[in-house]
Amino acid sequence: MNDKREGGMLYIANLESGMAYLSGLMLANPLMAEKQLDGFLDALLKDPPDAGVMFQLLEAARAPLCFVEEELARTYHNKAVPLSDGEEAVFVRVVGAWRKMARAYALCASLEEPATDDAGYQALVATILHRCIYYYGAVIIEHYHARRELPPGVWLDVHGFFATAEEWGIAFMPVNDALENSVQATHCAAAYVSLLLIDAASPYSNSVRNLNLIRRWASMWAPLVAIGRLDNDLELPPYVIELMKDMPIHPSASIEGSADDARRLDTSRLALQIDHVLGQLRMRITPSQLGLGEETGSHVKRLLESLVKPWSQSSSPRRFRRYASEGVARIATGFDAIYFHVTGEAFAQHESAIAYSRSDFEALFIFRDRADPGHAPPLRSHGDYPLEQWSVINHSANGFRLGRSDCGQRILHGQLMAVCPHDGECFLLAYATWLMQEASGALIVGLATLPGIPKGVSFRLLDQGGTPVNERYSAAFLLPALPSIGEETSLVLPPGYYHAGRELEVVIDEKRQRLRMNHVLSRQCDFERISIVGL
Repeated sequence: MNDKREGGMLYIANLESGMAYLSGLMLANPLMAEKQLDGFLDALLKDPPDAGVMFQLLEAARAPLCFVEEELARTYHNKAVPLSDGEEAVFVRVVGAWRKMARAYALCASLEEPATDDAGYQALVATILHRCIYYYGAVIIEHYHARRELPPGVWLDVHGFFATAEEWGIAFMPVNDALENSVQATHCAAAYVSLLLIDAASPYSNSVRNLNLIRRWASMWAPLVAIGRLDNDLELPPYVIELMKDMPIHPSASIEGSADDARRLDTSRLALQIDHVLGQLRMRITPSQLGLGEETGSHVKRLLESLVKPWSQSSSPRRFRRYASEGVARIATGFDAIYFHVTGEAFAQHESAIAYSRSDFEALFIFRDRADPGHAPPLRSHGDYPLEQWSVINHSANGFRLGRSDCGQRILHGQLMAVCPHDGECFLLAYATWLMQEASGALIVGLATLPGIPKGVSFRLLDQGGTPVNERYSAAFLLPALPSIGEETSLVLPPGYYHAGRELEVVIDEKRQRLRMNHVLSRQCDFERISIVGL
């Protein structure tokens, strides 16, 4: 009998029964397979077999677990926060699976009889410690993906496993990891450094797409980074890691007391590597040829350029100074609501566009006994476009840091907003560049304002002959040119309209103008900012 159930609990008797169970996973149904793997890990944690058997079973479970958890994680990747109840439940399950793997590997180490002089034993311990760092790192990365505040103690766990590897002298012992690189070996220090690099890249400021690229590059280049003790307490590096603090790499000015547990990173070789790769990208060598992923060269180049300073540990002075503030900012989201608060009136079709929207038609149909066919649908009021109140944490000349409780609309990273500052009366356009949900459920958002005072306009596309593609207009926002800071005249449009050289009919102050789209200045999740020229 390969396995049996005691009180409804799966029991793994030996290696054969465990491998047989893993071979029966329903990988075509990731949700079912995840439940099977969850039961498998629970069984190992409750009644662990011999250390060697447990280690082999955990190694065999890595690939299927990685597949099913990544499939499930798509449920909440690139979603607005706070997550819905269903998305939150999936997030909790995925993080729970990574934690169970880390606990299972740690338990595997405690079951093994020490044999400090045996090279095979040291290689096994190095692999186990690497896996513990890897899976606690997966917990950290999953929180970044979901834009959640990290749970307390998670960095202490990671520091502790690295410190153990360092104490045993096996931090740089080669370890195979087919999930990261099937050709080149890695080690505990590389897995540890890769997590520090990911955190230094400002993960809450990046999309999931960018985070996946950053994780790939951090893993690939982490062996180039040296980590060691401080040589001289009087000459501190700009950034350090403190193994007894629940935080990643941070400015050395915050070191308190003894620096015995402090470590420094030498990223000079990494900086040279990034500079070399950027040079190759400028020579039109594709990212795939350089092993950087299947992405466009321009996107990879921009992302790498943003990593130069944090990954070389160079100070990055802010363009504009931040000021601590107190007050309440008013926020509106969604094109219709933004248009209403920017212009003071709801967006409406022009008389020449004799067409009702679907919502207008449904309103007329439902309330047809009270509708006057000679009049347009009733105008909307402030009650149809409510404003949210956000506390101002700090501000600068080009943005704000705001906070809000868990009550309110869900927010997407990169989402367009209208913000009325605590010290102003008019609304500005801004978008979310930094977004995190705290453990309490409260949201913190960093907003970058678009330059200039917006003007609400309406537009429609023209074909090559200058004829409107359709009768209906859509809302947009005109931003003026600001030559003093090098900003062009631009239109903020819903996504999907841009085509280089395409013409638009834009109604500005009741006057129709023909404009041509030039190039994209900014592209985010729900808008595009396009430079325009008059005809």
